[in-house]
Amino acid sequence: MQALEVKQVLGAGQLYTVATIDLRKDRLELHWLNPTTRTPYHTFSEVQARLAKQGQRLLFATNSGIYAPGPKPLGLHVEKGQTLVGLNRARSGGNFALLPNGVFWIKGTRAGVTESQTYRRVDPRPTFATQSGPLLVSKGQLHPSFNRGGTSFKVRNGVGVCRDGKVRFAISAGPVNFYSFAVFFRDTLKCPDALYLDGSISAYATPDRNTQLAEFAGIWTVSR
Repeated sequence: MQALEVKQVLGAGQLYTVATIDLRKDRLELHWLNPTTRTPYHTFSEVQARLAKQGQRLLFATNSGIYAPGPKPLGLHVEKGQTLVGLNRARSGGNFALLPNGVFWIKGTRAGVTESQTYRRVDPRPTFATQSGPLLVSKGQLHPSFNRGGTSFKVRNGVGVCRDGKVRFAISAGPVNFYSFAVFFRDTLKCPDALYLDGSISAYATPDRNTQLAEFAGIWTVSR
C-alpha cells in the first residue's frame, strides 16, 4: 500500500508543494534516458507514458538536479544501480559549485543526502542518485554562504531526508532565497539534511496537475 502524501505547506509566509515519501511503501525512481531509444526524457508526460506502458501509474514527479546541454545531468546520475554520469568535482561555476554541494541517493529503503567528497569516499552504491548543489542543510546546519538578507529570489525545488526517515521533495509556489528555502527544510519539514535541486524551471506533476514549462534532464517519480 502506497504512503505518498502531496500537500501544500506554509513556511514563513511562503507556500510550498511538499511530497512525502516512505521508501518502505512507495516506489521512488529516477529517469533520464529512455531505455528503448537511449534518448533523454524531456517532460513529465514522456516519463508518464513510459510508466503506463509498464503498467504503472504516475502519482508524483519533479525535476532532478542541475543539468547541461543535451540535456545531460551536470553531476552524478545513477539509475537502477548504473552510473550514467560520474561525480562532478567542479569547484567553480554557478549554484552547482557553491560548495559544499551533495548527492541525494536511495538504496532499497534507505536514503541519504551526502556531501559530494564524503559520498566519493563512502560510495554507498545506490540504486538511484543525483548530484546537485548547493547543500541546503547538512547535519542540521545551514550552508555557510546563506544569509537571511540574500537577494537571489527564485522558484526552487529541493529534497530532504527527514527525522522520521521519510524523503520530502518541496517546490516553492513563488520566489524564495536560499536561506528561507533551507530554513523551511530544517525547521518546518524537520529535515537535518537537504539538497537544492534547481531553480526557476522547477516544477511538479500529479495525476491532476502538471506545472512544467521547460525541459529537464532527470525526473524523479513516484508510481504504483
